[in-house]
Amino acid sequence: MRVLISSTFAFTICFAVWMIFAVLGIPIKQQLGLSETEFGLLAAMPVLTGSLVRVPLGIWTDRYGGRPVFFVLMLLSVVPVWLLSYATEYWHFLVLALFVGLTGGSFSVGTPYVARWFPRNKQGLAMGIFGAGNSGSAITKFVAPALIAAAAGAWTIVPQVYAAALLATAVLFWMFSSSDPAHRTQGAVSLSEQLALLKDPRVLRYCQYYSVVFGGYVALALWMTKYYIGEYGMDITHAALLAACFSLPGGVLRAVGGWISDRYGAYRTTWWVMWVCWVAFFLLSYPQTQFTVTTADGPRSFQIALGAVPFTVLLFVVGIAMAIGKASVFKFISDEFGQNIGAVSGIVGLAGGLGGFVLPILFGVLLDLTGIRSSAFMLMYGTVCVSLIFMHYSYRSRRAAPAMREQAA
Repeated sequence: MRVLISSTFAFTICFAVWMIFAVLGIPIKQQLGLSETEFGLLAAMPVLTGSLVRVPLGIWTDRYGGRPVFFVLMLLSVVPVWLLSYATEYWHFLVLALFVGLTGGSFSVGTPYVARWFPRNKQGLAMGIFGAGNSGSAITKFVAPALIAAAAGAWTIVPQVYAAALLATAVLFWMFSSSDPAHRTQGAVSLSEQLALLKDPRVLRYCQYYSVVFGGYVALALWMTKYYIGEYGMDITHAALLAACFSLPGGVLRAVGGWISDRYGAYRTTWWVMWVCWVAFFLLSYPQTQFTVTTADGPRSFQIALGAVPFTVLLFVVGIAMAIGKASVFKFISDEFGQNIGAVSGIVGLAGGLGGFVLPILFGVLLDLTGIRSSAFMLMYGTVCVSLIFMHYSYRSRRAAPAMREQAA
């Protein structure tokens, strides 16, 4: 439990740092006069690095243990976070954002590190509790606007406070965590051998599912504050507060998702998660529309629009579903790849992170091309459709295989 608590706290702070541009990117966009696509690229840069380092970090965790890898990772991230306060050009922010993204790799370190301290029938819950550190995204939405307001609008205070918090977290983690040599993978397994897991169709399916529930979560967490400002004309403080209604349950309730997955199975849980997201994204996709219909009494005008309250309620539902889905995907991994949790979670985490990198950029591109803000949800609706199709046919083939064997016998 001491390992679980210290790891979850450290991951929460790392995730808050990883999502820093969800709020910080807004004053930077105004300062530099960035387009929507440029903003999307800036917000997504930390996600790219955090995704790419997940595979090697997962492998190193298997080999050397989670405690030293996690500690060094946090220490290396302190400097680039601090230097953000001195950046002045767009390319400065892009380069530093790449190094800030190292904090996102903490997930593929902490997941196998925590899981190995618990028996198999409790690993889903343990990984879910650890994954609740995703709520760091909501912390950024609460803390960063308050810091900016306290500094009279000076955004540079945010990276300075975050760097200090990350350094303190690294020290506390080292003091209260532990190591167990028995948890390390025995033998020297090469990177190519670990990556050979990509040939397993199960791993590819889990990558696709996770790119929706985690990649979509990250992308929307980065995008929603700006969405509220543009769509509903809110200031940054109120916009970030409402955006946290998505980020907070999307992180905290991951532990509930772990429990549900342990009890009802990973497949059934993920299946219902995708259906809930499918319905919600369909409703969120509809843009504000005005149209005129010729009636027997003459022309009549109508308006279809999703107000801020129903929009937030739907977003809250999506956050809950994605929290449960993130846990259920990793329950698949702990059930079927117990000896390679680190490597497989790194690969699946990479896919999810790449989804979180690509989606904000595509959100910006679609907005620049169409001018329709809800086009972001149209894209998310399409990705969920793909997942449902994959799940339907993969499950049908799994049920058909035993029947064919019985007929052959």
